[in-house]
Amino acid sequence: MSEHKDFLRLKVEEDLKQGKYKEVVTRFPPEPNGFPHIGHAKSICINFGIAKDYLGHCNLRMDDTNPTTEDTRYVEALKDAVKWLGFDWGEQVYFTSDYFPKIYEYAVQLVKMGKAYVDSLDEEQIREYRGTVTQPGRRSEYANRSVEENLNLLERMRQGEFKEGEHVLRAKIDMSAANMKMRDPLLYRIRHAHHFRTENEWCIYPMYDFAHCLSDYIEGVSHSICTLEFENNRDIYDWVLDTLKLEPPRPYQHEFARLGINYTVMSKRKLLELVNGGYVSGWDDPRMPTIAGYKRRGYTPESILNFCDQIGIAKANSMVDVSQLEFCIRDDLNQKVPRVMCVLDPIKVTIENYEGSEEIDASYYPHDVPKEGSRKVPFSKELYIEREDFMENPVKGYNRLTPDQPVRLRHAYIITCKEVIKDANGEVLEIKATYHPNSKSGQDKSGIKVKSAIQWVDAKTARKIEVRLYDRLYKNEAPESVEDLNPHSLHIIKNALIEPAVITDKVDERFQFERQGYFYKDPVDYKDEAPVFNKIVGLKDSWAKKTKVDESAAKPTPKPEVKKEVIHGEAQAMNESQQAFFDKYTNELKLNDEVANILARDEKLSSFYNETLDYLSRLHFLNQLSFNLENCNILAANIVANEVAKELKEKSVEELKFTTSHIAQLVKMVEEETISSKIAKEVFEQMTQNGESPTHIVEAKGLVQISDPAVILPIIDDIIAKNPDNVKKFKAGNSKLLGFFVGQVLKTTGGKANPKVVNELVAQQLNA
Repeated sequence: MSEHKDFLRLKVEEDLKQGKYKEVVTRFPPEPNGFPHIGHAKSICINFGIAKDYLGHCNLRMDDTNPTTEDTRYVEALKDAVKWLGFDWGEQVYFTSDYFPKIYEYAVQLVKMGKAYVDSLDEEQIREYRGTVTQPGRRSEYANRSVEENLNLLERMRQGEFKEGEHVLRAKIDMSAANMKMRDPLLYRIRHAHHFRTENEWCIYPMYDFAHCLSDYIEGVSHSICTLEFENNRDIYDWVLDTLKLEPPRPYQHEFARLGINYTVMSKRKLLELVNGGYVSGWDDPRMPTIAGYKRRGYTPESILNFCDQIGIAKANSMVDVSQLEFCIRDDLNQKVPRVMCVLDPIKVTIENYEGSEEIDASYYPHDVPKEGSRKVPFSKELYIEREDFMENPVKGYNRLTPDQPVRLRHAYIITCKEVIKDANGEVLEIKATYHPNSKSGQDKSGIKVKSAIQWVDAKTARKIEVRLYDRLYKNEAPESVEDLNPHSLHIIKNALIEPAVITDKVDERFQFERQGYFYKDPVDYKDEAPVFNKIVGLKDSWAKKTKVDESAAKPTPKPEVKKEVIHGEAQAMNESQQAFFDKYTNELKLNDEVANILARDEKLSSFYNETLDYLSRLHFLNQLSFNLENCNILAANIVANEVAKELKEKSVEELKFTTSHIAQLVKMVEEETISSKIAKEVFEQMTQNGESPTHIVEAKGLVQISDPAVILPIIDDIIAKNPDNVKKFKAGNSKLLGFFVGQVLKTTGGKANPKVVNELVAQQLNA
């Protein structure tokens, strides 16, 4: 748990210190009337996270008090979302409907105390009698009914004698209260509707404000955490519990700011309108902001959790940029997924001087990703490349294949264009080319200079796939209605081609299609004979650029072409200085093209990175070459291109509280495994706030990475002992559970345990 605690955790700690509660019990209480969305993910993280941090428990409770909108499939969707995000609600799911008899007893008690009455005004009259913000309300004449009459009417309401709207039960509080919620709020209303759990047992249903606080009390909840729109409801919450004089301990409500994201709607009513109106394919449409939608699109639980952690917990509502969520999924996948080659808009290339065929060994991961793995890529004289990777009459700065400019085929040879074959309309059908036999990647002795490498697939062995290119569902930053929908939010390509190693019977697989973006095997429609891939996110956020282009365009936007969907961030050609840096970063320092491109194009970042390299070189010499300088250079590039870049968006270098020497020291500690990459992020955050050296932060907080098996093994044994069911599943062949046990160890040690050592020891103990 981070040392920088939010206000909710500080409140929990204060209550525990004062002995207010013996155990922290929170709850996640959604109404099962729709699929949970990203806002629910934040609430899930807060409620389950706080309970876990303080060794308590979080209940999953369905607030099923409105039978007209609720359904079992929404219950299952909510359960699935909580599970997918990695949280556990224990042995049972709670339902407010389980407490209907008890809640009714409390209502009867309030009537007997003279604190509630049956009102027979209609809905319009109740609204009129309530008054306004500046004018007090007036109480209904029915508030003068005797206790006996109220009890009789309430029981007859329960028995179903009256029509909907004929009577309601109201609390008797204060019709002149400044908080209008306290002007005799409704406690029960009549609903002649079938309930998915209690069926037709009840004809009256408690209102949220009455049922919620009592459900919390019945379950022993200590901290009832709600979003800010329920702030005014807190007075009712307290009034009900205090008036009934319920035996302590009793729960208290605390509010936090709800999540708002631009280009996104999170109103269940509006989401339901999208589903029912056929604007999307369902609640799990990959464009929807639902957990099911993100899951089907290919987002990972880790990326959602990291996003919720980054945005934090605030007391005031604000709008979060959707690009921050997109950054989190890129950041997560960049270190995990294999890189493969896919051609979305194929154009044929025939290499006239190549005979036979071969298999080229190609790594799945670039130099700066700490993972290993490779595949064999078939190669022959007939290939397909991306149509946008050839230009017959190139614009200035175009670095790919032209009639006069050779290019490298990724992992393979350099080719040169010899002839262009076109149809009657001038459309390029085929490129005749020659290859340079001594130019094979990794063994190049050709001496030929090329400016870029392009993806390709072998014509004979490539597999045809369907690719679904998803973009933001709304075109406006603050969407209001379906009129704001983005007409280009989905573009389907039926005849994309991919290298054969990608098509397997494995499920839940993600890939980076090189220079295209991150993609996921659609969990619903994917079949080996008809593969379907969803675009998770592009390699870069080009939305701002696209928006500016749209706003300034003099002509109507043409229908989207495939090549427009696969732009990979080259806003314009590099100048001579930028190209020199790019060549140095990729050729000498072995940075991947994406990071090198970011650094080379930004003068501030490039300067900062080069100073960091100088400092690392000095450290390397002073430490008698004790660490791997090449790895450090790559690690530093990633930190500068991602973390430092975020700081420099709104600040000058002079305004930063950390320096290039701080980054160099931080990188050195990661390379020497003094700290883990996860801890490095925490250290970096503190550096941005106070400018302390990373060495001092690590020492002061005791963040040194744990690699001693004698320390780690007892933790592993304890976790294995607490999870016998998962151990049994692992031994039965569910190898994915290895990650579960590793994750538990890392969480228990606060991220301090050495992941490599943990992986080895966990595997050893589970296989013992």
